[in-house]
Amino acid sequence: MQLADLAFQHAPIGLCLLENRVIRGCNLKFAVIFGGVQEDYGNTPLERFYPSRAEYERIGERGLSAMQKTGRYSDERVMRRRDGTLFWCRVRGQSLTPDDPFQRGIWSFSDLSEERPLVQLTGREREVAILTCRGLTSKEIGKELALSYRTIEVYRARLLEKVGARNLAELVAKLTGMPM
Repeated sequence: MQLADLAFQHAPIGLCLLENRVIRGCNLKFAVIFGGVQEDYGNTPLERFYPSRAEYERIGERGLSAMQKTGRYSDERVMRRRDGTLFWCRVRGQSLTPDDPFQRGIWSFSDLSEERPLVQLTGREREVAILTCRGLTSKEIGKELALSYRTIEVYRARLLEKVGARNLAELVAKLTGMPM
């Protein structure tokens, strides 16, 4: 086995090669994170690992926009394992085809389950939580999601209750797994 193949196969994070958002190959850690064995993932659409088709499309649009500018994208999101359970995952991608960012790219996946336990959130609550953790204000989140800032405040209040946080700083700390 070549040195590059060994590095790919035994990397301490999940790696996969995507072509048009379809898995063409993955490493051992990717299979451990999502369940099963490497052979289970050949030619598997990435959509299968999102909580919903709407989130797959929404994150895809956001990712494509960023990759068209820089060739890279990263975020932290909720993903779905093969057995259907949801978990927080850090995702980073690098396009290998800058003119068509999704044509081919290498992506990494890190399981954040231990640092960030999953709280059952709606898709919109997850979006608000992610943007809140990125430091956006209610007005900025409202603008990005095409909602009023007051609606965002309602979502944040729900998040505070669901997560058991007393204020926004504590909410962010709990959502990001930071020690308090």
